[in-house]
Amino acid sequence: MLRAVGLNDDDFDKPQVGIAAAANDVTPCNMALSRLAAVARRGVTDSGAVGLGFSTIAVSDGIAMGHAGMRASLPSRDLIADSVECMAQAERFDALVTLAGCDKSLPAMLMAAARLDIPSVFVYGGSSLPGSYRGRPITVQDVFEGVGALSARRMSADELEEMERVACPGEGSCAGMYTANTVAAEAEALGMALPGSATPAASDPRRADIAYRSGAAAVHLLHAGIRPRQILTRAAFENAITAVMALGGSTNAVLHLLAIAHEARVELSLDDFDRIGRRVPHLANLRPGGQYVMADLDRVGGVAVVLDVLLDAGLLHGDCLTVTGMTLADNLAALAPPRPDGRVVHPIDLPLHEEGGLAILRGSLAPDGAVVKVAGMKVSRFAGLARVFDDEEPAMAYVRSGALRPGDALIIRHEGPRGGPGMPEMLSVTAAVNGSGHGQDVALITDGRFSGATTGLSIGHVSPEAAVGGPIGLVADGDQILVDIEQRRLDLQVDSAELARRRELWSAPALPAGNGFLAKYARLVGSAADGALVGT
Repeated sequence: MLRAVGLNDDDFDKPQVGIAAAANDVTPCNMALSRLAAVARRGVTDSGAVGLGFSTIAVSDGIAMGHAGMRASLPSRDLIADSVECMAQAERFDALVTLAGCDKSLPAMLMAAARLDIPSVFVYGGSSLPGSYRGRPITVQDVFEGVGALSARRMSADELEEMERVACPGEGSCAGMYTANTVAAEAEALGMALPGSATPAASDPRRADIAYRSGAAAVHLLHAGIRPRQILTRAAFENAITAVMALGGSTNAVLHLLAIAHEARVELSLDDFDRIGRRVPHLANLRPGGQYVMADLDRVGGVAVVLDVLLDAGLLHGDCLTVTGMTLADNLAALAPPRPDGRVVHPIDLPLHEEGGLAILRGSLAPDGAVVKVAGMKVSRFAGLARVFDDEEPAMAYVRSGALRPGDALIIRHEGPRGGPGMPEMLSVTAAVNGSGHGQDVALITDGRFSGATTGLSIGHVSPEAAVGGPIGLVADGDQILVDIEQRRLDLQVDSAELARRRELWSAPALPAGNGFLAKYARLVGSAADGALVGT
């Protein structure tokens, strides 16, 4: 059978490297991956091994947003990881090169590498370039916010259509520091991707060189006996969290780093994110909270600029091993990145914010924790009255109706990992709120999660979720909600006797019936506070 796929007598004495690509034409994020996989295979072959390619799925988060399809997004992370593990186990690959583009395929590849613990190198497909609308750069974030602007009569339907036509100009993942670009930066900070590989655009010729060198690096790791769990140490995860905080990355980074750490058998918790976030300044002026996109970060030196500044400040573990076979500090010394330009990346003594871009909240509404992106947020304290919705659609209808008022605390529940099922993202609602002009005076609180493109006072991952009896399931219209970012508090101000009365009336919702993947997911998935892990 191996002769039939092209191997000759000499090849049978060579290591076999699986090249796993989440390639498809469903989304521009993944369009480049087949091309890059072929180049990675040449890198493997030229290094004296045999490359054998295979494919796996990838959901388009942007296309799935705002309807039932979004419930498939987070579960796809685990399906992808399982599928890569399955192939590697069945075919007995000696090493892996993994290629990914859209949001969940990136952490899935890193989860699979950590679980299998065979020499592995991660390759990102690259981001898209921004679109151009009436002389200004835009991304998909602007289109989602345009829906809210249209509802508030701040934009016409013709203007929104004109914007929609130019927002995604070609292949690559969404252009801002959204989830895909956040995880790409994480992979570089973790040491699982080649230095300098996170920021070049999908259309950039450097992508082919990165893929080729990644194929060669996988063979080098095999000969050197370096496995993922030697790279994915607790110190490496602290480096990744530090990078996310400085970059103002996506809230999804919390879910994904917790999941990757679990597969690597590393202890990691929400408390680690808050501890590191309090000491790491926010340095990168990147969308959604800032002005610039991934291509701008690449133009001024890439993720390495931020890592180098953090290393100099004593905020990174420079001795962590990476897929080059060298340490993080050695990689940065070899790259010799430029100093911060002062606009896209700020110097550490003049940060955008003194603390990192994400915060972990706890309190009577979220005893096990909740996540909020503070990068770009202009308010640190909010008190308002609950408007309760049991799923996303009626909340979106409320926003689009024009009924939204300052002080509304939109509670969207039964959207957690189990209750969704699938923990869908709420970009449609959050963008509509922001586009309506209420991004800083309305809170949106959910046991679901948010897109990396979300801005404003949006608090997700509220745990425990409503479906398992969390306090968010007991909130009623008109309840007082208090958010205090500085004190890291999220509280439901209802007396204990009233909450006890409501709990007596509460019953667990029925899980989905049948044997489909969402039904299985609902039965097996754990809390968002632990990374929404399946089967633990």
